Amino acid sequence: MLMIFELMKVVVRIRKLTLIIITIIFLIGSSYIIHWIEPDVFPTPFIGFWYVMTTVTTTGYGDFVPETTVGKVFGLFLYFFGIGLIGIVIGKIVEGFGIYRKLKEEGKLKYKGSGHYVIIGWSNKAKHTMKEILAIDDHSKIVLIDLMPKSPMDEETLFYIQGDPTDKEVLEKANVLYAKAVLIFTKDNVMDSIAADGKSLIIVSSIESYAKEKEKEIYTLVEILKEKHIPTFEHANVDEFILADEALSDLMAKSAVHRGSGKLVMKLLSRKSGVDLWKINKHQEWKTYNDAFEDLKRAGANLISDRNDFNILTKLGEPIPAEAELYIICNKATYQKIK
Repeated sequence: MLMIFELMKVVVRIRKLTLIIITIIFLIGSSYIIHWIEPDVFPTPFIGFWYVMTTVTTTGYGDFVPETTVGKVFGLFLYFFGIGLIGIVIGKIVEGFGIYRKLKEEGKLKYKGSGHYVIIGWSNKAKHTMKEILAIDDHSKIVLIDLMPKSPMDEETLFYIQGDPTDKEVLEKANVLYAKAVLIFTKDNVMDSIAADGKSLIIVSSIESYAKEKEKEIYTLVEILKEKHIPTFEHANVDEFILADEALSDLMAKSAVHRGSGKLVMKLLSRKSGVDLWKINKHQEWKTYNDAFEDLKRAGANLISDRNDFNILTKLGEPIPAEAELYIICNKATYQKIK
């Protein structure tokens, strides 16, 4: 008995892969041994394997039972050693899941998916943006890059990576080359707008440099605090930028002059209104803007712009260019039908 316990102590210290190999050899070997000891009761190694598995897992159906003394002694060996071995294997598996969960929570693992959204810099704005993305795109995945010691949220759709977003290895771990978009946020309650925008500029420059090195296109969106910094970000090839301070000021001004307009804009931006802003490509049967306008109207959608051009109503008779990117307002069901 003491020898078995000492043997168990050695088994516990064995590496997981070695332990799995030993367990497989033990189970298969035991199946052939019991078949060799009692060929009448266990006519095939598979029947022996069935007996070994029901024994070491403590299931014990009792449909096959050794009849000889040697067979019963071997059964006792399976009870003492086999059950302990299987218990250790299960413990190692549970331990492995725990280690994986800990590494994932601490942002030490690599994201291997594609078509995801990468958020750089955690803040209340980033959290709200994440929720909006998940509401709009049901199957989306979010990868967060930040320097926090662990993930800010325990969400299945959020994959956290700890590290410096200007580091190439961190960008590789986030698999940014295959992301739908990379969103860069500033921290909450920033006092120094120059330093905040400067930090964002360094991050986006690192991303663009990495994309150029890999000869890939990465779609980047950056939160900018000051309008005067826009030319610098344009020079860094940022695809889109959001002016945090100016956007709020513009909305407040419009609400003051045209009462209720602020509520209208906020409802359009929020998924709670039931409708949203969607981008669609040109359909082959649409030759002019009027064709698209009328077809979309029948489907229950409003055509409002082609890229940044909102003057659609003044050019309904004009042909739609091949590179057109049309924006519509409608509910999600209508958008899915049109798409």
